Amino acid sequence: MHRVAVSWLAWELTGSAFWVGMAAFCDLVPAVFFSPIAGAVADRVDRVRLTMLSQALIGLEAAAVATLTACDAINIGILLTLEFLNGINASFAQPARQAMMPGLVPKGELPAAVACNSLLFNVARFFGPGLAGPIIALYGVVPAIACNAIAYTLACISGLFLVVDPEARQGHKASNSLFGEVAEGVVYVARHPGLGPMLAFASVTAILLRGVQEILPPFVERVFGRGAESLALLTSCFAVGALVSGFIVAQRGRVTGASRIAVYSILAQAAAIALFVATDVFAVGMVAAVLIGATASAHGISVQQLAQHASSPAMRGRIISLWGLISRGGPAIGALGLGALGEVFGLRWPTMLGAFLSLFAIAWGIRRLSTMQRNLEG
Repeated sequence: MHRVAVSWLAWELTGSAFWVGMAAFCDLVPAVFFSPIAGAVADRVDRVRLTMLSQALIGLEAAAVATLTACDAINIGILLTLEFLNGINASFAQPARQAMMPGLVPKGELPAAVACNSLLFNVARFFGPGLAGPIIALYGVVPAIACNAIAYTLACISGLFLVVDPEARQGHKASNSLFGEVAEGVVYVARHPGLGPMLAFASVTAILLRGVQEILPPFVERVFGRGAESLALLTSCFAVGALVSGFIVAQRGRVTGASRIAVYSILAQAAAIALFVATDVFAVGMVAAVLIGATASAHGISVQQLAQHASSPAMRGRIISLWGLISRGGPAIGALGLGALGEVFGLRWPTMLGAFLSLFAIAWGIRRLSTMQRNLEG
């Protein structure tokens, strides 16, 4: 709800695809700088407490945006600043929260647990935009953003009730400087014959393909000629596809075959994005949005399963933080590029170019697939 509302707020404040892209960029790009540090911190401290603190700060940011907007004191500069702070806090919450997952379920059930976690996220993506659209249309963006502040307060409180295995809850004692441990994590991934290629593949394709989902308001208005209600429909279509796909992947409950799903889902995603921007028929756009959501979910769940399965327990927070960097930083860069190019060339051709360039990354991923399977699924 928050993300849809902030995108619409940026569009209302500026009427510019560039500034909508910049709002998404400011929320997501802190992951590029802070996720590796956050991963090293998550490998050192009490992960439940770090999660609760990060979630509390995210809730405060949402409350600030809602209050300033209600008082008519918001402008694009303030919005970008607050979204940047939100991105920093999210960068710390993600590795801490996910790194304690092995302490919540038996080891044999970890792949299914990772998939269920992503499935629940996609349930929220389904209901959130569906609620946000009518609320924004009837009452404006303030209630939709305020709901996020309430939700994060509840999420923070839930941490008090978690029972986590001590080994997964508490990180190791510092063995190096903080930045030294960050470097250790990067070197570990770079030298790993499975994690290195898979995360590199995910990085490139996230930049080329994921930006579309982060700047939907300009697509809704400029490509399809519609308003806030259609924005909610479109975002819900993304979430429906992600929900169905996530449920299917979650039911597998194993990592065998996850590498193939991670690579070939990107090929399907590129085709769906090309379809999305090739038409001005909204019904076709909705079908394409379902396919984009489904393929993005299948890719994301599979990569997370493989990262959790293949990483050393001592490195888990840092490995997950690098996935957080990719899943947030890649779309941020893609959204900024699409927004900027969209002001000059329109939205269709830059999006088509991204889909075309992704084919080279997909060909490389297919060529390395057998190596990744051996080293990630074994």
